[in-house]
Amino acid sequence: MTTKNIALLAGGFTGEYEVSVNSAKNIAASLSKEKYKVYTIYINRDRWFHESENGLIDVDKNDFTITLQGEKIKFDFAFITIHGTPGEDGKLQGYFDMLGIPYNTCDATTSGITMNKAYTKTLVNGIHGLHTAHSMRLFEKDMHDVAIIAATLKFPLFIKPNNGGSSVGMSKVYNVATLPEALKKAFHEDEQILVEEFIKGREFSIGIARLHGKITVLPATEIITSKDFFDYEAKYTSGITEEVTPADLTNEQNERIARIVTEVYSRLNCKGMVRIDFILLEGTNDFYFIEVNTTPGQSVNSLIPQQVRAAGMDVGEFYSLLIEGAI
Repeated sequence: MTTKNIALLAGGFTGEYEVSVNSAKNIAASLSKEKYKVYTIYINRDRWFHESENGLIDVDKNDFTITLQGEKIKFDFAFITIHGTPGEDGKLQGYFDMLGIPYNTCDATTSGITMNKAYTKTLVNGIHGLHTAHSMRLFEKDMHDVAIIAATLKFPLFIKPNNGGSSVGMSKVYNVATLPEALKKAFHEDEQILVEEFIKGREFSIGIARLHGKITVLPATEIITSKDFFDYEAKYTSGITEEVTPADLTNEQNERIARIVTEVYSRLNCKGMVRIDFILLEGTNDFYFIEVNTTPGQSVNSLIPQQVRAAGMDVGEFYSLLIEGAI
C-alpha cells in the first residue's frame, strides 16, 4: 500500500491562527501513519512554509510543492484547517481547483457564500421547519440611522460582523442607547455587519459530513453558557461554557433536526465536514438557523471530535473517510 502525501494547512490571516494550529496538531496526531505522510504547511500573510529538521522550507506556490533534501514533494491531498481567510472563504479552494489538488472542504463558491452570514440565511430560507431571525445588513460606508434599526427590529439585538469566521466583535444590546457603540465594535472587524433579533432558547451545534458517499449527521452538542451569549471568551475560556454531547433531545427532535441540517447541507452544496449552529426557541420546538461553519475546529476538545466519539467512531478513521471520499 502506497502512503499518500497530505498537506495539512494551518494558520491563516486572522486572530484564530493559534486555534487553527491546535486543530492541525490534533489531525496530524489522529491520522494513520501507515496510510498518510502528513506535512503541516503554515500559512500567514508573509509566507507559506513547512517546518523541517533543517529549518523552514518555503512552499513553491506555482505547483504547491516543497523540496526536502533535494527531493520535490508533491501532494495527493490538501487538508485545510484554517479558520477565516484564506482557508474558510474559498480562496485556497480556488487555488487548489486550479492546480487539480483535491481537498477536504466545501468548494470555492460554497466556502465564499457561507462566510457571509446574510447570504447564507437567504439561501437556506424556505427549508421546511427552518426559521431565521429577523435581521438587517449594514455597510460601513452607508449612514446608519439608529432610529430605523430600533423601529424595524425588536430588542434585544445581536450585532455581529457579517464575515467573521470567529465570535470576535459581537455584542448583545438591550436598548437604543448602547447600539452606536456595538455597531462601532462590529465595524472594527468587518465593513459589513448583521443586526439580528436575539432568539432566546437552547443553543446547539451539529456536525454533518459525507461518509462512504452518504450524508451522515453526527450527534448534536448543546452549548450551555453562563455568559449572556456564546462569544469569543465563552468559546475559549474554560469553565464558562458547558458542552453536552450527545445533547439531551428526544428522538423526534433529533430526527427533525437531522432532516433540516441534511437539507441545509444539500442546498448549500456542502462537501466534507461542516458544523451547523442553531437555537431551539424557548417554549417551542422551532429551529432557528444561526450559521454554518465549513472549517470547524478540530482540537481534541472541539465539537466535531466530541461528536465523532459520541457516534462511536474513531476520529482518525473519520478524517481518513473525508480524505478518501474527496480523492
